[in-house]
Amino acid sequence: MNERFVPNPVTLEKLLAGPLGAHIDTFAQALNDRGYALWTATYSMRLLAELGPWLEQEQLAIGDLDEVTITGFLKARYRNHRPHRDDRKSLALFLDFLRTTGVLAPPVEHRAREPHSALLETFRAHLVHQRNLASETIRTYLDTVARFLQWRFGAKSPASLGTLCTSDIHAFMLEQARRYSAGHTQLIASALRGFLRFLLQRGSIDTDLAQSVPAPARHQLADLPKFMPSEDVERLMESVDRGQPAGLRDYAILSLLARLGLRAGEVANLRLEDLDWEAGALTIRGKSARVERLPLPWDVGEALAHYLRDGRPTCCTRQVFICLRAPRRGFWNGAAVGTIVRRALAKAGLHPPHHGAHLLRHSLATRLLRGGASLTEIGELLRHRNLDTTRIYAKVDEQALRRLAPSWPGALQ
Repeated sequence: MNERFVPNPVTLEKLLAGPLGAHIDTFAQALNDRGYALWTATYSMRLLAELGPWLEQEQLAIGDLDEVTITGFLKARYRNHRPHRDDRKSLALFLDFLRTTGVLAPPVEHRAREPHSALLETFRAHLVHQRNLASETIRTYLDTVARFLQWRFGAKSPASLGTLCTSDIHAFMLEQARRYSAGHTQLIASALRGFLRFLLQRGSIDTDLAQSVPAPARHQLADLPKFMPSEDVERLMESVDRGQPAGLRDYAILSLLARLGLRAGEVANLRLEDLDWEAGALTIRGKSARVERLPLPWDVGEALAHYLRDGRPTCCTRQVFICLRAPRRGFWNGAAVGTIVRRALAKAGLHPPHHGAHLLRHSLATRLLRGGASLTEIGELLRHRNLDTTRIYAKVDEQALRRLAPSWPGALQ
């Protein structure tokens, strides 16, 4: 037991003697390992020192603990103590610990809250085992299908899938097209087609409705890549305060984005074993479960080394970038990386047309092209499978475009 967590010997005795005593030491160690503040750990122990005797008084065992039992305990406690905003959060940490370690069974899912959960879980298993999609793609598909089922059937469970028709598909897609960009609407259309093919395969519908899913026209290379000038990228990097752990982490992330053009999800998924310091290389787990190897520039390696040595808290996760606040864990996905970029742009006083992590990928490609790199070389760095994906950057090569543009009739030579 960490004596800092329970400085009062009377409280410690109550903790260890009660029904929770067998789990107090390991719970205290878990709080310490996950980076919780001393106050949080100390307050949790004070609550548990009262929870144990209350369970004995109510003739309850540790196996009876759940959210309802916690509510009963707090109701009894508030007869003599003022409520505190951290009461439920502190006890929820203990419940989560007991469930994680197998002392308590996982909470029973309430189907009434998510009427289509059984169908969504079956579809998720199909995406994992039969289509082998990436985790982020699966999340996008499930989110789309959940919205569609809620839109068409509401809380009715089970959904009457046999009543689906073409007009339902068109109406839903029209509503989505009004809310989202053409690119995102295409993702929604792909997800819905996959779901409808899944329903046809399992016999839930008789007609191949996937053929009736419309998608907005999105002409190849129609858009201009959104990028920042090189001086703005440097200004962004220089604005990061590397005197703090958060700044060391953010600078390393921005270096990977700006110098190697990594995607946000690739940065979030980077693991310690992906860094090969002797060879000066790193392994990237990219789209479609591709695993690729890139050289590690010295400045990016230096930023990573400073973060790992001086900024990354001690924890058990193997992901390189972790949350600095408790609980210490790796980023769930690339959304956290995008948030870091947006905050850094705001701090630097920059207001580019796009604020996501992909902005730095586009900026790198544009800078390389203007510096004389070929589209083939840029495509290799960005790991594009098709050169057509890289050709969009030709639109920002002003020198080459100027040579192609004919002179205006009558203009001064």
